[in-house]
Amino acid sequence: MTQLADLRRSYVLGSLTENDVAADPIDQFQRWFDEALNAKLPEPNAMTLATVNADGQPSARIVLLKGLDARGFTFFTNYQSRKGLDLDANPLAALLFHWVQLERQVRIEGRVQKVSDAESDAYFLSRPLGSRLGAWASEQSAEVPDRAFLEQREAAFRERFGDDPPRPPHWGGYLLVPTRVEFWQGRPSRLHDRIVYLREPNGAWRIARLSP
Repeated sequence: MTQLADLRRSYVLGSLTENDVAADPIDQFQRWFDEALNAKLPEPNAMTLATVNADGQPSARIVLLKGLDARGFTFFTNYQSRKGLDLDANPLAALLFHWVQLERQVRIEGRVQKVSDAESDAYFLSRPLGSRLGAWASEQSAEVPDRAFLEQREAAFRERFGDDPPRPPHWGGYLLVPTRVEFWQGRPSRLHDRIVYLREPNGAWRIARLSP
């Protein structure tokens, strides 16, 4: 515990003010995401997705951002997975990006909805063959007896579909429509910059600074 208590670093790489940020949080996110790409960070689209089930039990895992537009943030998964069942019961969720090399975080909250079948089909067809077969072979979050069970299922679906597996009906995309987006920039002395966008009832965004 002594070693854990002594782990700390000073954040000195940047700053963030109300005058720095774009009027729209999607535009501001795109700015920061482009900087993460240009910095060649490992998997800059990796994000924590937090959900809550019908009993109020929270759960979090890393997923990959696969779409960004004026609507919000899109990711893809098995609809029958734990996260999918959570979202069926409670469509509110949160995302977290942590770009540690840039001393930045982005926290996003909002309501989640499924994307259209056409959007899910288009992304599924862009995936490598192994990933498409894996979507059939894996009953995500279900218990399995061993690794061999999964490999046998993959082989069976490969034999069934060959090189052209269709999108499984239980697999597709979710869109998180943001209602709150916070940009966090580390600063010295733990006086970090926190700029938050809050969606007003009329759909406009209000920008505020939060105490660290």
